[in-house]
Amino acid sequence: MADETMKSSGGVTYQHAGEEYFDKRKLKRAAGFWGLWGIGVAAVISGDFSGWNFGIGEAGWGGLLIASLVIVVMYFGMLFSIGEMAAAMPHTGGAYSFARAAMGPWGGFITGFAETIEYVFTTAVIVYFSSSYADAVTAELFDVSLPGWVWWVILYAIFITLNAWGAEVSFKFAIIVSVISIGILVLFAIMAVANGAIDFGKLFDIPATDALGASTFLPFGFVSILFALPFAIWFFLGIEELPLAAEESHNPTKDIPRAGIWGLITLIVTGSIVFFLNPAVTGSQALGASDEPLLDGFRAFLPAGWAAVLSGFALIGLLASLQGIMYAYARNMYSLSRAGYYPKPLSLTGTRQTPYVALITGAIIGFVALVIVSYNEGAGDVVLNIAVWGAVLAYGLQMVSFVLLRRKFPNARRPWVSPTGNFGAIVALVIAAVTFVGVLLNPTYRPAIVAIVVFYILGLLVFGLYTRHRLVLSPEEEYAVTGGLHGFDPEAEGLGGTIEDEILKGHTE
Repeated sequence: MADETMKSSGGVTYQHAGEEYFDKRKLKRAAGFWGLWGIGVAAVISGDFSGWNFGIGEAGWGGLLIASLVIVVMYFGMLFSIGEMAAAMPHTGGAYSFARAAMGPWGGFITGFAETIEYVFTTAVIVYFSSSYADAVTAELFDVSLPGWVWWVILYAIFITLNAWGAEVSFKFAIIVSVISIGILVLFAIMAVANGAIDFGKLFDIPATDALGASTFLPFGFVSILFALPFAIWFFLGIEELPLAAEESHNPTKDIPRAGIWGLITLIVTGSIVFFLNPAVTGSQALGASDEPLLDGFRAFLPAGWAAVLSGFALIGLLASLQGIMYAYARNMYSLSRAGYYPKPLSLTGTRQTPYVALITGAIIGFVALVIVSYNEGAGDVVLNIAVWGAVLAYGLQMVSFVLLRRKFPNARRPWVSPTGNFGAIVALVIAAVTFVGVLLNPTYRPAIVAIVVFYILGLLVFGLYTRHRLVLSPEEEYAVTGGLHGFDPEAEGLGGTIEDEILKGHTE
């Protein structure tokens, strides 16, 4: 990279990037509609196997039901908005890209960093729950039990290898495990009904407290609905990652919006299966603190050996999400690194054209976080809420970006347009903000808030003092500095250098 620099009015400095810079950071187009649907569903479907049930412990079954309906509204409004922005900016940046164009470099960094926190810690949560499932299965079938940290190492190692193998392998694997996971959930429903294990009276077996508005339906009162929102998000968290696959999609402007909507509809169906039937088998009170709720569901009506076998298949659902979310954090870190916001080696892709350095780095961060929180009771809850808080912050900033972009870049190409427009984005923004406050007000998850504040202090210091003076005109940056007139199609327009001469002659944002 040459020493020549270019000033920008956004308070950042760009460095000249030659062809060799982007040659070392290439991605490969490998996904059609079904590949995108698969990676989106795979990223989320573990939420049907573990994590969501803690919302019952917070608000009872009725409270989580209300929270889930609110969150469904948020996701539709958000995915419509993200679909429009992703079609207009079909490059890997995703949330960072949208916010960079709408709110400048600082907005891009803050939003992209929130998404990094979301995906790195979501991966850690899935590793945590997967290790619990895996150990339960091996203990019941083979009388073999391993320490949690050993399972974490095994799971991270396997899925780093899988993701580094190539995008085509990742998308095909995602389709297969998504279909298998859906099949396991349908099988659970069929077997639960066939065995006569369903008792909907068990949905309301948590005694009512003396909280305001407490009842059989809302045993912990009205306020508990607020605390259940983060766990309702767990049914869908990750489906918004699809824009990160733009430069690996054959037809991103058409397929990413469609795959997002159909993926969400799929997840509403699968989430409904476990939400209505799992606690109806085990009872809401028993399920509210379980690390393996589906395994508990199988145990309720099958002999121990059969339950373990079926739960081994259920583990596939968790592993599907491990694959999908690991894909997401690698592409998020890749795009921020390629543009210079993160250390540039994180965006190296190697001969298989996958961001292997980002994959390894995110795994190390997640593993260290799990080791730290494992010494505290409720480690899964804490890491989950770090992930959710990062997610809702990224959601809210993306919805702000949507509204600003329609006003700021009125002439930009928009191949797909949100059917709900600004209204859908604003509704999603309000719900995300309420969820954000819900986590903030719940004293149980104060450690998650402290952790994110520390991350942001460190991240903003590094960006403000160092990396903002070393940015690169990646496609996301080119789109932003040209008002949406360049950087739309990186493959056709070329990467780096195509507008550098203009900026060097004095053109700024």
